[in-house]
Amino acid sequence: MMNNSFAQPMWQNGPAPGQFYNFIGGGYNNGAPAQLPRELTTCGPYGTKHSTAAITTGSSVLGIKFDGGVLVAADTLVSYGSLARYQNIDRVFKINDKILIGGSGDFADIQSIMRNIEQKMIEDQCCNDGVVMKPKAMATWMTRVLYNRRSRMNPLYIDVVVGGIDEGGAPYLGSVDLRGRAYDDYVVATGFARHLALPLVRERKPKDRDFTFEEATNLIREAMKVLYYRDTRSMPRYTVGICTAANCSIKGPFKVEENWTFAETVKGY
Repeated sequence: MMNNSFAQPMWQNGPAPGQFYNFIGGGYNNGAPAQLPRELTTCGPYGTKHSTAAITTGSSVLGIKFDGGVLVAADTLVSYGSLARYQNIDRVFKINDKILIGGSGDFADIQSIMRNIEQKMIEDQCCNDGVVMKPKAMATWMTRVLYNRRSRMNPLYIDVVVGGIDEGGAPYLGSVDLRGRAYDDYVVATGFARHLALPLVRERKPKDRDFTFEEATNLIREAMKVLYYRDTRSMPRYTVGICTAANCSIKGPFKVEENWTFAETVKGY
């Protein structure tokens, strides 16, 4: 008869069958009651109140991959409804020497996911195993966190662009939305940039090669100008995150070279 003293428990370091995994911000701890510091919602007299719409919002984020890395750009405006309330807010973040993130949508939810990411970075550093998180792994992790929040009817109202340098020095650029849906491409965008900037970039794409750094920077400059002209929730000031194998940093703010002389010829409204 087998000695049970040496038997290993099933699902070691994981949840028991039928219980939940402990996602960051999820409020579950392997079946234990929800812990309030993990999810910043409070219970009122009629139950827990979850937000149902974005309040302070950031507009478009645009990411372009070039032959040596990625560029991620976003303007510095966070609107309160239709009021241009906060005009000097960076929405492109450096996570580590390999990852950039640009966020649009509810800025409070962007701050919330950034706190979770910072905690994730601290936990990875505490492991001290020499492994540095890469952008594709970050995008995959965010799909799980955002899908978990969406499944509990308490989503984070955000749309993010994740870019950086992946394994072997290859550039990576992807997007994750509030439902956890994700894709990667040589150009990704959120907000109005999906309609205005993506066609502009795609029609300039060479058929047999990637963009060069100069081509990508010129496209970022032109796309941010178009977004400022056409998007009422945009500003002429923007920041650009640049990530290559040698360096990862945030540059700016830069200013759109605006010219409104053509407005005199616009008629019919």
